Amino acid sequence: AHSGIIDLGVKTLPVITKDPTDRNRTSPFAFTGNRFEFRMVASSASIGDSNTVLNTMMAESFTKACEALEGAEDFDTAVDEYIAKVMRENKDIVFNGNGYSDEWVEEAERRGLPNCKSVVDAINISFSAPETVELFTKFGVLTEAELAARKEIKLEEYSSLINIEAKTMIDMAGKEYIPAVMEYTTELANSLTKVTGACPEANVAPQKELLIETSQLLSDANTALISLKKLLKAADAQGDAAATAKYYRETIMPAMDALRAPIDALEEIVDCKYWPVPTYGELMFEV
Repeated sequence: AHSGIIDLGVKTLPVITKDPTDRNRTSPFAFTGNRFEFRMVASSASIGDSNTVLNTMMAESFTKACEALEGAEDFDTAVDEYIAKVMRENKDIVFNGNGYSDEWVEEAERRGLPNCKSVVDAINISFSAPETVELFTKFGVLTEAELAARKEIKLEEYSSLINIEAKTMIDMAGKEYIPAVMEYTTELANSLTKVTGACPEANVAPQKELLIETSQLLSDANTALISLKKLLKAADAQGDAAATAKYYRETIMPAMDALRAPIDALEEIVDCKYWPVPTYGELMFEV
């Protein structure tokens, strides 16, 4: 990329130079010298929600600028002073380092910036925050009741998605993975018995170690499966949408991780002819 002048086609607008620097791909709102870039929303999400928020924020910013600059005796000086004031007040949000790093989490905390560590926290905080209600009601975009409705819908949507994923995981583990591993351990045991019977002096340590390791992971997977089933049954008794979403985030998701861990480990051990689905290796390197 090369620097230069951006031709906006409007002579009344100020001259803007092109920024030749690359964007920061680790920041949701990357500042690259003289512009901000916004991260695209998730593929499953509507861009309308983000645009509604961004446009309302912009409306508030323009309103504040107009209130500060209208009637100024020296408009150019007032603009310069207002820009400097805004930059001083908001400079803490500018970060050009690695937004995924632990260092940025610590730096953000030092700067006093909020950090929502889960979507559930973000929904609970953002939709009902006094400043959010004030912003959207001030410009007639959303009423307080509409914000509350959207908050509940988002929380229920989150819970429903995790519920579907958990049930799918239970179905796959119970009907595919665990039976496949049991078949494999049976084959290992049969092999061990046959080799020992044919030649008592043969070294069967590898078969024994593999059988012990596989059997332990199988036991771990089955224990985690039973636990996930039990915890999922209790999800409907949590109460309102906020409590239910929190339960799915803090209880169900860790239980899902606990089931996935031994299954992932077994995928690296079990013979591919027994594994019921394409492995990660096949998906990544053999498509």
